[in-house]
Amino acid sequence: MAIPLPGEDDAPQEVHDINVTPFIDVILVLLIIFMVAAPLATIDVPVDLPGISAAPQPRPAQPVFLTVQADLSLRLGEAPVPPDGLAAALEATTGGDHDQRIFLRADRLVPYGDLMEVMNRLRATGFLKVALVGLERPETK
Repeated sequence: MAIPLPGEDDAPQEVHDINVTPFIDVILVLLIIFMVAAPLATIDVPVDLPGISAAPQPRPAQPVFLTVQADLSLRLGEAPVPPDGLAAALEATTGGDHDQRIFLRADRLVPYGDLMEVMNRLRATGFLKVALVGLERPETK
C-alpha cells in the first residue's frame, strides 16, 4: 500500500492485495460440516447382501440342526419342538454341552425379525455358538 503524498489526488487507491480471511473462514466452516456429516452418511445405507460362495466348513460328526419352518414352527433334527420346550429339547440333545455349535436353518419365507427372536431364545438358553446354514452357490464373476 502506498502512502499518499501531499498534492497527489486524494481519491482512494485500489488495493491489490487479496484478503484471504473470508476464504479461510469459508473453508473451515465447510471442513466442519463435512467432518460432522461424513459419519452420518453411513448409517442409513441400503444393503443388498449377495449370496455366499465361500468354501464349506467342516461339520462335526453329530451336528445339531435347529430348523425354523415357514409357519415359524421349530424342529430339532427331525423332531418337532413345542414353542416353550426349546431349552429342554436342546439340553436333552446336547447333553447339557453349551459349547456345542447349533446349526440354525430357516426357510426363505421366515421374516428376519422372527429369525432373530429364535436366535435370542438360543442365547437365553445359554447356547451362544450359532451357525447359520445356507445353500452353497457357485462363485459368479
